[in-house]
Amino acid sequence: MQEIWIDYLNALDTAALDLTNDEILSAVEASLAAQGRRETVIEPRVHLVPESSDKGHFNVLRGYIKPLGVAGVKIVGDFVDNYKKGLPSEMAVLNLFDPETGMPRAIVDATAITDMRTGALTALGAKYLARSDSRILGHVGARGTSYWNVRLLDHLFDFDEIRVHSRREESRTMFAERLEADLGKKIVVTDNWQDCLDGADIMLEASRLPEPTPLFKTEWIKKGALVIPYGTMSALENDITDVMDKVVVDDWGQCAPGRPYGALRYHVDSGKVTEKSLHAEIGQIVAGLRPGRESDDETLLFWHRGLSTSDIALGVAMLDKAKSMNLGQKIRFA
Repeated sequence: MQEIWIDYLNALDTAALDLTNDEILSAVEASLAAQGRRETVIEPRVHLVPESSDKGHFNVLRGYIKPLGVAGVKIVGDFVDNYKKGLPSEMAVLNLFDPETGMPRAIVDATAITDMRTGALTALGAKYLARSDSRILGHVGARGTSYWNVRLLDHLFDFDEIRVHSRREESRTMFAERLEADLGKKIVVTDNWQDCLDGADIMLEASRLPEPTPLFKTEWIKKGALVIPYGTMSALENDITDVMDKVVVDDWGQCAPGRPYGALRYHVDSGKVTEKSLHAEIGQIVAGLRPGRESDDETLLFWHRGLSTSDIALGVAMLDKAKSMNLGQKIRFA
């Protein structure tokens, strides 16, 4: 058999690449457009729970992007108490393959990718669904993905006011300090959900609740706002979809009835949100096949579970940049 060498990027390599905001957004936006044109395969994620969901679980995401000519599988652990051990709550590995032969092509540390691609999907959802004059962002949650949510959203909107909240005072304070240093603007830290979200133009919920708890009140949503909830356990009230003019998701296959977890889990499983009542998948909007926001008065909700194709697109972008910068290693596979 011929020699097979695969590319390997570790966490130090991916950090050294220092992808720009526009490089991240461009890679993910192109993958969304491919999805909208049906040039991707996205298998619904599956979960591995070693002991109990209270401790954490693994997500396994699988996908294929035809324009890039690559398939991929990402395994990411989601363990909420990792901060007690000085570890990120989410750590991940991305494996890329040749879709014609099945030959392994690359192994990439995907911890940063997970954070970046989630933030990119949040920001791109807002690009197409939020009012262009959105000035106030309210963000609940301070996990790794939260930083990229705020950073990439502010890159697109340059907010006048950014409010953040997290259950632990230490985490919300550190989160705000990092944002202030990187964005060069004052961050408003709140000690409760209402002060963070009430009346914001873009309302983002990325909490880590141990069980579904309706802490995000429908009455706080002003007309014309965009709501983006993606907490693992729902923080939403049951009537939140009643005030929405459009509900958009990233991939209905992952949001359909019977799938575990997710911010709109009750709303889908109870029939309040169905494939028929859904306005669109975000990829259809990015590809120009469905309209996004059509008026300033529309109140919209965008729910994303996370796409394997976003991981793959960013992995490919990192490998391309690493080649130009002579970063990374070659590992003998066969």
